[in-house]
Amino acid sequence: MMRFNSCFRSSIYSSTAAKPAHSTSSFVHRPLPTRHTFPTSVSWNLPSPTVSRPNRPLYIQITNPKTKITTTTFPVVYCTDNSNTTSATTQNREPEGSKPRLFFGQQIRIGMLIMMTIFMDKYIAGTFFASVFGFLILCILQLRSNKQYKQKPHADRPCLDIRSNQMAVDECRTGWDSDTDVIIVGAGVVGAALSYTLGKEGRRVRVIERDLSEPDRIVGELLQPGGYLKLIELGLEDCVVHIDAQRVLGYALFKDGRSTRVSYPLENFHSDVAGRSFHHGRFIQRMREKAASLANVRLEQGTVTSLLEDDGTVKGVEYKTKSGKQLKAYAPLTIVCDGCFSNLRRSLCSSKVEIPSCFVGLILENCQLPFPNHGHVILADPSPILFYPITSTEIRCLVDIPGQKLPSIADGEMANYLKTVVAPQIPAELHDAFISAIDKGDIRTMPNRSMPAAPHPTPGALLLGDAFNMRHPLTGGGMTVALSDIVVLRDLLKPLQNMNDAESLCKYLQSFYTLRKPVASTINTLAAALYKVFCASSDQARKEMREACFDYLSLGGVCSNGPIALLSGLNPRPLSLVLHFFAVATYGVGRLLTPFPSPKKLWIGARLISGASSIIFPIIKAEGARQMFFPASVPAYYRDPPQA
Repeated sequence: MMRFNSCFRSSIYSSTAAKPAHSTSSFVHRPLPTRHTFPTSVSWNLPSPTVSRPNRPLYIQITNPKTKITTTTFPVVYCTDNSNTTSATTQNREPEGSKPRLFFGQQIRIGMLIMMTIFMDKYIAGTFFASVFGFLILCILQLRSNKQYKQKPHADRPCLDIRSNQMAVDECRTGWDSDTDVIIVGAGVVGAALSYTLGKEGRRVRVIERDLSEPDRIVGELLQPGGYLKLIELGLEDCVVHIDAQRVLGYALFKDGRSTRVSYPLENFHSDVAGRSFHHGRFIQRMREKAASLANVRLEQGTVTSLLEDDGTVKGVEYKTKSGKQLKAYAPLTIVCDGCFSNLRRSLCSSKVEIPSCFVGLILENCQLPFPNHGHVILADPSPILFYPITSTEIRCLVDIPGQKLPSIADGEMANYLKTVVAPQIPAELHDAFISAIDKGDIRTMPNRSMPAAPHPTPGALLLGDAFNMRHPLTGGGMTVALSDIVVLRDLLKPLQNMNDAESLCKYLQSFYTLRKPVASTINTLAAALYKVFCASSDQARKEMREACFDYLSLGGVCSNGPIALLSGLNPRPLSLVLHFFAVATYGVGRLLTPFPSPKKLWIGARLISGASSIIFPIIKAEGARQMFFPASVPAYYRDPPQA
């Protein structure tokens, strides 16, 4: 039995509004037995406790006679010996001769309050100085702990620090292995956009990028309107602000001295919606900055050398830091998006990479395009030439050269080729600036890769971006496909609270490959087919197909709006693509047979249709006809998220 010192006076009182501070004049008291028996057989002795009217909230008041300090406690719920537990707010009258009882939790709190009342007033000065001393000791221990932490070998992992639009590698803390939901390999267009998207969804993301300095590339500079809409959907539209990005409103086509303009069908969209062209590196840095601004996203500089696998499941990655240390990182899901030169995709997909041509890049200055704010495509011999603005004073020129063997830049063969073969075919408004760019000597080259998506579903890992799927960059659809894939993946991962079940997650994410197909396959197929049509050929049927394509787009109306909506990503429908492609072929046959058909023309027309079929059907087969046209018939289309 526990007893408390009788030097304390206790009273139970009620209040209609708030607990009284010190005065007890408003209380209604009634004597109770001195000894209170609790349900737990813990009792206490009080000199003259009182109880208030039971129809109001009850409080305990304790007074220290020595210091005259009065302490008011919490509302009390009491019960009597001859009744069930009753709330003071619901009981009208207290039975005569009843003994109030307090619940066990209330007993503990009352006991703690009494102890505080006993000691705090007597030792308040000592308690204060002891608290200050303890705080100083804690600070000293914390400083020593931080100093020891920085000396640990794994503490030299570099992370991204954004200061005045500059990228810097700084020492950062670790311990993310057990607190990371997703590891992203690569911080290009896909990696930077995906890390921001998942971080905004609350995921803990760790990004490992080989080089965090501003990249310098001659591709990835044109974002179609469909891609810009996806950028808005992801909340990244401000990444094209303050980098001198240029609005692109359509295309202008040139062939044999003729030209036609095809504008994007933007009438039903907001006035801000259009294509954007810019310096690739500036755009990437803006997205990296935005991703790094999230507290749960960490960017590190390092080269991933291999995936860490255990019994067929990817557990994480092994990478080398800038200082040369070999480290490992673990997460339930590893997303590989390290670009077209990926060395990790071999185990995650069937990488059948084709290189149909190469781009030779130049930057033209001090000139104006014939059609401002439009991309320019010259149907030259042997293959197309592209022009589009990347800043208010610079125009990117990309000269396509079929095959993989290029004239030597060092020996001057490339400059001679550009001046003698290419320069005579470009518009007069750009000729002088083109020659000046060649003479300046800043000539860049880039192989144009094409690779259909053929994934090997692997637990714990996923491929995205150019590491997963590539198409010819003629149509500038790569970033549109990438951003569309991120939207699909974000929506699939959104309902998942736990991603630790790798097998279930892998089975669920197979729906990603099906859901992305209509958009991705349409843009991929159009890019490959259009490149083959736009290339010069000695075959008469191919020549007619090229001429028919130019004339078909020049007709305007649905004949231009339909194809340009496909190319821009505004209406990426596979069936519309096939219909327009064969409409061009049929238009070519009709044009060929007008005004009088002949056996030779009929033969060329038949070959034109056959040639069109031989161009598009193999591409559709490689992309997957069933997933492309009938995605709802694929079982993975209906996969439900795994249960947490």
